[in-house]
Amino acid sequence: MSTKLTHFRSGQPQMVDVSQKAVTVREATAEGWVRLPPEARAALESGTTPKGDPLTVARLAGIQAAKRTADLVLLCHPLPITGSRVDLTLEPQGVRIVATVRTGGQTGVEMEALTAVSVAALNVYDMLKAVSKAVQIDGIRLLHKSGGKSGDYRVDDLPSAVTESGHEKPSAEK
Repeated sequence: MSTKLTHFRSGQPQMVDVSQKAVTVREATAEGWVRLPPEARAALESGTTPKGDPLTVARLAGIQAAKRTADLVLLCHPLPITGSRVDLTLEPQGVRIVATVRTGGQTGVEMEALTAVSVAALNVYDMLKAVSKAVQIDGIRLLHKSGGKSGDYRVDDLPSAVTESGHEKPSAEK
């Protein structure tokens, strides 16, 4: 790994020039968790949350966040997102959020996937805060990335029953 700071020149922040990089297909998947106290879980399961359906709102917010990452993360390049999938599932540990973002471009989409997960999680919190302020957001991390000069990355503890996009393999493939 290079020790040269690519986002600084003469001590000042800069957006890296990627114009000489090859255009390749790039994909990234991130996940995060929203931990639910019993009263928030009960409201979500029974459909009695005061603001409506948190998972639907969070899914849409995550997709929008992926498209707006360059507005939020200051040195990110605005990218032509060619695909964005945000899935929210209620698990025993809470709400699991998995976002996969894809582009054909000169820089990766890791920040877009992480931003999608983060904003989706914030929207779940916002939709449930009237029920409980003890809702917690944690575990936001990159699961997988592919494409580009640095090659592929896959988190070490990703179960084999889960595809690189963070989604369960169909039972015939397990």
